[in-house]
Amino acid sequence: MAGPVLHVRGQVLVGPEETLDEVWVVDGRISLTAPSGPSGDVETIEGWVLPGLVDAHCHVGLEATGGVPPERAEEHALADRDAGALLLRDAGSPVDTSWMHDREDLPRLIRAGRHLARPRRYTRNFAHEIEPEDLVAYVRQEARRGDGWVKLVGDWIDRDTGDLEVCWPVEVLTAAIAAAHEEGARVTAHCFGEQSLRDFAAAGTDCIEHATGLLDDTIDLFAEQQIAIVPTLINIDNFPKFADAGRGKFPTYADHMMDLYERRYETVARAREAGVPVYVGTDAGGQLPHGLVAREVEALTKVGMSNLEAIGAATWAAREWLGRPGIVEGESADLVVYRDDPREDLRTMADPHRVILRGHAHESRGRHHH
Repeated sequence: MAGPVLHVRGQVLVGPEETLDEVWVVDGRISLTAPSGPSGDVETIEGWVLPGLVDAHCHVGLEATGGVPPERAEEHALADRDAGALLLRDAGSPVDTSWMHDREDLPRLIRAGRHLARPRRYTRNFAHEIEPEDLVAYVRQEARRGDGWVKLVGDWIDRDTGDLEVCWPVEVLTAAIAAAHEEGARVTAHCFGEQSLRDFAAAGTDCIEHATGLLDDTIDLFAEQQIAIVPTLINIDNFPKFADAGRGKFPTYADHMMDLYERRYETVARAREAGVPVYVGTDAGGQLPHGLVAREVEALTKVGMSNLEAIGAATWAAREWLGRPGIVEGESADLVVYRDDPREDLRTMADPHRVILRGHAHESRGRHHH
């Protein structure tokens, strides 16, 4: 279904160095030149324009209790869309949300299948809970079910030691990551602590979520191997709550979580300075609601990113990393329009003026997340 021709003008931010005065949207696609011939209705939309934002770590169809019905999953996706997040990397969900691929009005979704975790070593009802000898087979299965990513749980609290412990022997991880790569998928993992990062780097992972346990040695490895991190800073804000919940039984774990929390900005800042790629993800769905992408962009300025670099971590840089186009001739028109220049004040990103998805303009619902 072709939408009206849109004339989007103002400042169109194609990349960190490239700005256009205008683009057109014709048949849902971006045109860098005005359509020739009679085009009937043309709607003009003005403002500061970014490629559709990326939330590179969220969970569509997942809430704190586990999987939810499709109508709830749809609400998650619509909240993200209204916030301008038009490309979602779903970092693990127990429900199959592949039906969303057919929906013109919902964000584009890159699914990682279901989390792979050890028995009783992750949140209940989230993961396939498996032993190490089954990891390779499950990685192949989830690689085939997903959209090019597989999600492992790399560490979790061990009730015997009372602290974060790694979940997988490194040789098993190495075989599993090789299997994912054979299947054409990339691997990411939930890692809070220090040792899991050494093991995943040695095993050849592509990405790590949270990555709070980065130290000098792993920062160097991640930079050298260009292992990306999605720090989910707005979710790490929950660490004191996790620590409090565990302190009675597991004081060592609680202290560990507080240490990771207290150095979170410094950790990500040092990784960024060393050249580790850092992208925007909110971790919506586990603890947090969907639609908070602007808050995570703002959080990244606390690790030394300029406004422009933080915007890039949610737009052109993230899209390139995920292999999805931004504002390019002939590609789908997935754009967010703001009333003010986000480079000057990131808070404007929390309140999009218009959201254009597959060439269709949606009124922003004017939800303010401050």
